[in-house]
Amino acid sequence: MSIFLRAFVVVTLVATTLPAAPPVPGDDSVHRSPVDVAVSADQRWVATANQTANTVTLISWPDGKLQCETPVGDRPTYILSRETPEGTQFLVSCTFAQQVLELRVEQGESGQPATLALGRTFELPGQPVGLALNATRGQLYVALESEAAVAEVDLASGKVTRTIETGRWPRFLALSRDGSRLGVSTSGDRGVSVIDLASGKTVHQQSFIGLNIGHLQLGADDRVYFPWMVYRRNPISAGNIRLGWVLASRLGRFRLDSDERREAVSLDPPGRAIADPYGLAITAKGDRLVSSASGTHELLVYRIDALPFESAGGPDHLEPELREAPDKFDRIELGGRPMGLRMLSDDNTVLVSNYLSDAVQVVDVAERRVTRTLSLGGPRQPSLEREGEAIFYDGQRSLDQWYSCHSCHQDGAGNSVVIDTFNDATPRTYKSVLPLYHVTETAPWTWHGWQTDLRAAMNKSITSTMLGKPPTEHEVDALIAYLRTLKPPPKVERPETEASRRGEAIFAEVGCADCHRGPHFTDGKVHDVGLGRPGDRYDGFNTPSLHRVSRKVKLLHDGRADSLRAVLEGAHNPADVTGKKLDERQLDDLLEFLKRL
Repeated sequence: MSIFLRAFVVVTLVATTLPAAPPVPGDDSVHRSPVDVAVSADQRWVATANQTANTVTLISWPDGKLQCETPVGDRPTYILSRETPEGTQFLVSCTFAQQVLELRVEQGESGQPATLALGRTFELPGQPVGLALNATRGQLYVALESEAAVAEVDLASGKVTRTIETGRWPRFLALSRDGSRLGVSTSGDRGVSVIDLASGKTVHQQSFIGLNIGHLQLGADDRVYFPWMVYRRNPISAGNIRLGWVLASRLGRFRLDSDERREAVSLDPPGRAIADPYGLAITAKGDRLVSSASGTHELLVYRIDALPFESAGGPDHLEPELREAPDKFDRIELGGRPMGLRMLSDDNTVLVSNYLSDAVQVVDVAERRVTRTLSLGGPRQPSLEREGEAIFYDGQRSLDQWYSCHSCHQDGAGNSVVIDTFNDATPRTYKSVLPLYHVTETAPWTWHGWQTDLRAAMNKSITSTMLGKPPTEHEVDALIAYLRTLKPPPKVERPETEASRRGEAIFAEVGCADCHRGPHFTDGKVHDVGLGRPGDRYDGFNTPSLHRVSRKVKLLHDGRADSLRAVLEGAHNPADVTGKKLDERQLDDLLEFLKRL
């Protein structure tokens, strides 16, 4: 893996200024969908990473005026600021473009708006997500989600100096104050890792069934704080949901300088839970913490010293003394889908990037209110697809608002756990979560393939899996319209080799292509390949797509395999399925081919 990255990381220099869209609030060209926001050190500039528009918007502060909107690569995800002798830069990760871009603020002349000039482009195969900056040493750390690695970039030379292996699906990072250690959220391994940067080795790794781990933030106490969700391995029922025994939200913290177990606290009040926490900000004094609850459309405010963190056990709901004390815990309704946050230097003003509102919200934490909304532009009326997107991310659709569609299918993808949804009408038959890419084109549905009506499947997901109110016909139309827009992450362009070419031939010769065929590598049929167990209500399994199969961490219907090699050497090896045995070299060649899908 590291050799691959060293061979293919490229830095390009671009001297031109990217074209800027007119900074007109209310421009109805496209939704912006900001997912993150950054603030310059002098607080003159605010920038947002806009995921639907594939742009960065520059805003002057404190007047809140839009200056320019600059095109960037596909799916910008994280943004931070950097001060240089030439002025303020913003660094933005573009996950699907597999790039990190430098954008330099250039002040306009004679009253003209400021612009963003493109500096270097770092081509980083591996889907870059979170960034961490060591300003003193001029080093940038980039989480590469699909490569289970972090890239270290020397910003003076523009070179990637090394790649550091991490757990799977690294997404967000936090750097120790002295720059010696790096915290990494590894959602694929359901936990966090601590990297010693001198040696490049993982010195501590722990798993706690952490799903969809959000932003990491270093607190004044030198602990790293982060929000996350947990699946408790209990069947979905009204009783289990209300007890917090299905999907629930947590706030965790861990130390970078020791291997003590992470601590956590439940975020969910009974009857009105928290869904999909994501962004995080902490005051410089370390007394207050705010987190965005993207699924319940609110900003959560906590007094840190009042939080009953525990390393093991603990209650399933937010402690009663916190629920009844607004000074210790409070909720600010924001609407939309609040995502990344930044706290200003007054330790009170929070800037919130609100995805579905196409806006930056300015929140006064002390007064518990939104004081300003800075519109980034977008259609005045949502399209059918946008309505469906809002439903997909809405935790309030579930019983007592514990989780959303996104909670299990993160951004339309799969997840790193197996879940019992009663979908096959039998209890305790846990299934791995399939990605939803091309779902409208790959009937039938469910692992057993018994669902043949997509509209009925959408209704069942909301009323049975989420125990919510039945959707209207229009809402089902909207959900399906949104699902049609989902696309898988791009392939990492691994070079075609003799081994991968041999592997492609083996894929056909041993019979894999008999079932995994067509543009989505599925024949849409149910096959009995010997994977069933006593008690299964249905015989056989629906052929899953192989798009980006090498990224999955739970494979086969029950997640019994955690790697492609485990699949092909274990219960689904070709000798058992088609009667054609592979030797070690053939297996290696087949794996090389599958990694390119």
